[in-house]
Amino acid sequence: MSTTTENLIVVLITCGSNEEARRLSEGLIRGRMAACVNITGVDSVFHWKGTTENQSERLLIVKTVSTKFDEIEKFIKANHSYECPEIIAVKVGAFSDDYAAWVRSECGAKKNDQGENK
Repeated sequence: MSTTTENLIVVLITCGSNEEARRLSEGLIRGRMAACVNITGVDSVFHWKGTTENQSERLLIVKTVSTKFDEIEKFIKANHSYECPEIIAVKVGAFSDDYAAWVRSECGAKKNDQGENK
């Protein structure tokens, strides 16, 4: 297990339908912005435009590197049906070295001489 600063992040994105979740996930993978995207169902309760909303949504759990966040954000904003899509990045505190290497490889990230992603 590694706890070094490898810049691995998990990005959380909610979608309103299975179709949109699959389309966005496939775009993230094809664009090499993510190594893996899990899609799961969630029930969301939130305030929107002065009312309390209850909605069934799909949650994308995106495994990637921090250098891809801006590209992911731009892609999601350009292709998402929501006016204000959830795009939240969480730093990964510990991970297996093999998994980290795989994520970096799939996202096209390379290590510099100090072992950090470029």
